[in-house]
Amino acid sequence: MPEPTDQKADAKAEQPVGAPVGAGRNLLFLREEELRLAQDLLFFGYRDFTAGADEILAELGMGRAHHRVLHFVGRRPGITVGDLLGILGITKQSLARVLTPLMEEDYVVQATGRNDRRQRLLSLTPKGEALERRLFERQREWVMRAYREAGPIAVEGFRRVMRGLMGPEARAQLERLEQPSPTRRGATSLARTG
Repeated sequence: MPEPTDQKADAKAEQPVGAPVGAGRNLLFLREEELRLAQDLLFFGYRDFTAGADEILAELGMGRAHHRVLHFVGRRPGITVGDLLGILGITKQSLARVLTPLMEEDYVVQATGRNDRRQRLLSLTPKGEALERRLFERQREWVMRAYREAGPIAVEGFRRVMRGLMGPEARAQLERLEQPSPTRRGATSLARTG
């Protein structure tokens, strides 16, 4: 019977030279400096990723909280206020401070739920869609450039790391966002007519 170390050596020998190392392999014992570098990368990457959108928002007297609402309402037209609160992890009062001006300035419209009249469904107006699109396009360029430079293996690794940084609730919310919205068409048309 071969020794376990022999099996490991055989597996290493089968890997082509330059093949990517499996996630976490050889990184089980990260030094503090490597972890601090990861934090630095997150801080600087986020700063530069948001800078262009921040400029557009500042011209309109808005901030990142407005951007988050526009983003998630745009991703999920007909989203309930309750679901949006869960995604953003904020209080009703905090959401009201952001959502009220967005509705008053005709970026977001609110409609009553078809089956549950207590529900408030949110959708972007054409003006809101145009702004959300403009913000997306500004940030899309940064993501596309980074993905191209890194390559497909690194992109998959990035996705794994970002999911790994999320808690179970955030992962569940992301999975819901990635699914097609059953109310997308109905909520959007209802919101614009009601």
